[in-house]
Amino acid sequence: MTDVQQTEPEFTTEDGAAAVGTGVADAEYTEPTADELDREGDIAADYIEELLDIADIDGDIDIDARNGRSYISVNAGDGANLRVLSKPDTVSALQELTRLAVQNKTGSFSRLILDIGGSRDARQAELATLVDRAITRIEEGAAQAALPPMSSYERKLVHDIVSERGYVSNSQGEGRDRHTVITPA
Repeated sequence: MTDVQQTEPEFTTEDGAAAVGTGVADAEYTEPTADELDREGDIAADYIEELLDIADIDGDIDIDARNGRSYISVNAGDGANLRVLSKPDTVSALQELTRLAVQNKTGSFSRLILDIGGSRDARQAELATLVDRAITRIEEGAAQAALPPMSSYERKLVHDIVSERGYVSNSQGEGRDRHTVITPA
């Protein structure tokens, strides 16, 4: 008798961590339709609403779809304390859990973005500051400037900021070490 070892399909999450057992590895990604994005947003909002209820936190949930992604925003309601959930690591973890909940219901990989209490806007401002510092190093004579490792979503934001500033960027490294390198145009 031959031992056959079955392994779970593996893929890399937004932050570069390996996720096992999702079945996504062999499937090709296709851009979701508007109806699929609406359904994804509704499922995600229900999931987040349940989480807020369990944590006894008030928040208003907004659903939007743009650039082929569902965007779920949780904003402070009267007396809400979203600070406990709006830390970057917490938002990333909740986003991954929400994506898995959506995937469980739809059978499709989700690229949804979760924002809690404006944390994504705050992070985008931090990234713009990082890019400005890197560009200053280049203007002072450095051939290139490397930013710290970050998620694919954050690298996309960085690429957009760098392009707006008239410089060139590319991603280098693998997994958790994937980072952006900025060079002159």
